Amino acid sequence: MPGIVRATFERVRTEVAAACARAGRDPGGVTIVGVTKYVGVAAAGALLAAGCTDLAESRPQALWDKAAALPRARWHLVGRLQRNKVRRTLPLVSLLHTLDSVRLLGAIEEEEGAGRVLEALVEVNLDGDPRRAGVAPEGLGALLDAAAASARVRVRGLMGMASLSGGGGGADTARRQFAALRALRDRFAADHPGLVELSMGMSGDFPEAILEGATIVRIGSALWEGLGAGA
Repeated sequence: MPGIVRATFERVRTEVAAACARAGRDPGGVTIVGVTKYVGVAAAGALLAAGCTDLAESRPQALWDKAAALPRARWHLVGRLQRNKVRRTLPLVSLLHTLDSVRLLGAIEEEEGAGRVLEALVEVNLDGDPRRAGVAPEGLGALLDAAAASARVRVRGLMGMASLSGGGGGADTARRQFAALRALRDRFAADHPGLVELSMGMSGDFPEAILEGATIVRIGSALWEGLGAGA
């Protein structure tokens, strides 16, 4: 398994570098976050050993288990954080990608330990589908203002998923939506100078995301090709 995982990770890194070259960007400006929801601890550990130090889970319970087994990784939560799971999850998370409401912000403020500041990204709903997570673009300013007043949360940027990631669009749609997220970041950056990160792009659309300025790409299934179910 370690050899397969290492080879696949190297291939993904090569593809990220190629997209950066197309965009005239330094590959060092794009962080690959390996999403481990498809695999067990052994495969996640092999990815960490291959050099992918940023790992992510979409479910808090899975993150609890894997973070305990692989404490050297920098763990990201890229799925919804329910308020009743905030207390146990926060100490394990280096970056929360899915801050999407003032209510969740309040729950984090209540549970976050004194002296620690949680780094977070605000998730934005890019296609207006009410079934999808994220704050609407028109509500972004109010959430950013609320977070700026918090002593427990530091917003580092924005996160979004294009329709392509959910099977509902194409490359052109993905690029338009990623460009819209970048424009939102740029629009609010003057009042919120810490707003530097753009987490956008997954296995099916990360080249488009990099072309539009992604600083973080969340790669899952593309990293686990060649491994059997339950690896």
